[in-house]
Amino acid sequence: MTKILIIHSSVDGHTMHICERIRSVREDLDIDIISLSKTKNISLNGYEMIIIGASIRYGKYRKELFKFIDENLITIHSKKNAFFSVNVVARKAEKNSADTNPYINKFLLKTSWRPKIIDVFAGKIEYPKYNLFDRSIIKFIMWMTNGPTDTSKNFEFTDWSKVEKFSKNL
Repeated sequence: MTKILIIHSSVDGHTMHICERIRSVREDLDIDIISLSKTKNISLNGYEMIIIGASIRYGKYRKELFKFIDENLITIHSKKNAFFSVNVVARKAEKNSADTNPYINKFLLKTSWRPKIIDVFAGKIEYPKYNLFDRSIIKFIMWMTNGPTDTSKNFEFTDWSKVEKFSKNL
């Protein structure tokens, strides 16, 4: 059975949920899921494929993401690999593909890794879960981009059929 490692960089947990959906769709594969913050002592050598999923917060990926990729670039390149981004901008039809999503483009400019498979999934806004600062900033960003601003609600934009299609293409 093919052994796959999915590493997620998730701020609020939605990227991790996407990883879990990938694993549930591909029960025919042996998939381990681990947080980027717990990869310090992990060996990538036992895996045939490495998938990295990362979310955006305030327009940026976490710095640890790029550090991990740089430190493991040779190993990642030597295996089947994939990358997916999770961001709310991808809720818009004109920004929901790897070719049109601005965060995918920024990612590719900032790293020398060229994933063999790249995709982007729209994320989730959980206003009631956020502290006052995050709720205010995210509301402002959503107001500027014509997104939802009702801070009493959650808004999920993820197209789960797109996640399942990505999973089947691994």
